[in-house]
Amino acid sequence: MRMIIKGGRVVDPEKLDGIMDVYIENDTIAAIIEKKNDSPPFKEDDADRVINAEGCIVAPGLIDMHVHLREPGEEYKESIETGIQAAGAGGFTSICCMPNTKPVNDSKEVTTYILKRAMSLRSVRVFPVAAVSLGLEGEALSEYGELKEAGAVAVTDDGHPVVNSQLMRRAIEYSKSIGIPVISHTEELTLSNGVMNEGPVATRLGLSGIPNAAESIMVMRDIAMAELTGGPVHIAHVSTSESVREIRAAKQRGVPVTAETAPHFFTLTDQSVAEYDTHAKMYPPLRAAKDRRSVCEALADGTIDAIATDHAPHSALEKEVPFDEAANGIIGLETSLPLGLRLVDEGLLTLPQLIEKMSLNPARILGLSAGVRIGGKADLTVIDPSRQYVYHAAEGFSKSRNTPFDGWEMKGRASFTIVDGRIVHEI
Repeated sequence: MRMIIKGGRVVDPEKLDGIMDVYIENDTIAAIIEKKNDSPPFKEDDADRVINAEGCIVAPGLIDMHVHLREPGEEYKESIETGIQAAGAGGFTSICCMPNTKPVNDSKEVTTYILKRAMSLRSVRVFPVAAVSLGLEGEALSEYGELKEAGAVAVTDDGHPVVNSQLMRRAIEYSKSIGIPVISHTEELTLSNGVMNEGPVATRLGLSGIPNAAESIMVMRDIAMAELTGGPVHIAHVSTSESVREIRAAKQRGVPVTAETAPHFFTLTDQSVAEYDTHAKMYPPLRAAKDRRSVCEALADGTIDAIATDHAPHSALEKEVPFDEAANGIIGLETSLPLGLRLVDEGLLTLPQLIEKMSLNPARILGLSAGVRIGGKADLTVIDPSRQYVYHAAEGFSKSRNTPFDGWEMKGRASFTIVDGRIVHEI
């Protein structure tokens, strides 16, 4: 299979930014041609597919390091097949799936099942993230060495905090010894028994609130654990200004901590809950405007390393209920890129910074490969930054529709998602 991507703006934040032609042979980038007098590896007539990328961005394949695929066990919400279809449509060439499935991914058997199922579909790459503790119960560690050998790239009890600090210490030490990071779900359970952000909006709606400290206390605990052990800790779904402050200070001290946030935290505030909209209910909850500003500033200055969707599908059974009873979480694979491009349009991030946070940094944190380089894997995302459309969840690929962005006018979309030199999605 031979492919040429012609005339696009090739952006690899580490080394490339210019109008170039990318030549792909089988699963590999064979050449990147900038000057017309450079010799291509094959002629255009010999290509199986030529993509005109004029006006588009050719980026390293996007990587989402925080996705809930729900399979095995809750395929009525999402399956591996529908999840990777949504990922491809969103421009993601790789996704990392969380372990809170049924059964929990705390064994090589579940990890192997996920990988075999994903590979059989020959589409977007799936990298399993295994459980910190057996059954997500926070009592005994999973067998990380066995899980890594089976294909897990990190460990987390996402959806549940690791309450026991001694267990967290051991988890970081164990994961450090085998070379995978711990991803921390930061939640102080005795403070997080509300249903939305604590503040004036919650008071007006008569809903119980969750203070910022419910997140930031555990952020501080896990920074202390990383400092104690010297092992890497990645903080998931950062939403508060206090968390940003502590992560920034920890990085300045040289603590091996990284962090991610989600598009809803740099786009929305708790005002989105004003009509008791359960599609705006999640954990951490949408915060105040000052927190949103802090998250944007942290993305700009590098305090927050990555943008991850925390794609969390739920059916109407879990969402079309009273707000207090609704499940936490929203889908996000098909809206992450255009929401990220808003930050570029607003001047908060440069385009290379956005690509770094949606591709190269997740790869670096997880020990994956990413980039546009000769001899490298042909995992690429071709982005049309000016394409305008209205996002309708019902027209998406996910089985679920739980999103506060339904009906939003969007700008910017993945035109082609290419994995191993194969087009897995195009519009």
